[in-house]
Amino acid sequence: MIDIETLKFDEKGLIPAIVTDADTGKVLTLAYMNKESLQISMDKELTCFFSRSRQELWLKGETSGNYQHIVSITADCDNDALVVKVRKDGPACHTGTDSCFTKLLFEGEESEGFSLEGLYALLKGRKENLPEGSYTTYLFEKGIDKILKKVGEECTEVIIGGKAGDKAETVYEIADLAYHVMVLMVEMGITVDDIRNELASRHVIDHKVKQEKMV
Repeated sequence: MIDIETLKFDEKGLIPAIVTDADTGKVLTLAYMNKESLQISMDKELTCFFSRSRQELWLKGETSGNYQHIVSITADCDNDALVVKVRKDGPACHTGTDSCFTKLLFEGEESEGFSLEGLYALLKGRKENLPEGSYTTYLFEKGIDKILKKVGEECTEVIIGGKAGDKAETVYEIADLAYHVMVLMVEMGITVDDIRNELASRHVIDHKVKQEKMV
């Protein structure tokens, strides 16, 4: 690991810090650190920045509760910029959005690729706009009972495929189940981060205690 003294801060004593989600790679925000805030960040393992507008240090989440827990900090090849990988407790942006980067300026023909976050955003957009002819719109219009019924049906299909030992069919049905579960998540306001955080909180996930009826 390099030493903090090897970093190149600008004439105002600042260095740009690109904050990304450690699990998804999504860019969350661009902020600035000085030597003091960087040291605080490393000591607390929480992001601490220097506000250029207020000319003061600010610990992300201190007032909002949306802390960013640092996984790693990496300098670029010139030692004059940082990438800070974090796991966050809430929205990264002060506007309440997951990322500060939400305003699309240009979109090329190349696809960004699939992600659960991307699918969630698409489904959330369907719920907000309810475009005609969309199956997802149909589910949201029918409501929670219909969504739950579909989740149950897809669970059964996964069981049938798995019992038959048909890998391709089981993959297909698990994908159907995942889609309908995410529709349920959007309907109930459950985010991908909510599920990720719940899984991360389970230190022992393969230990099951079976309670047997005493005779």
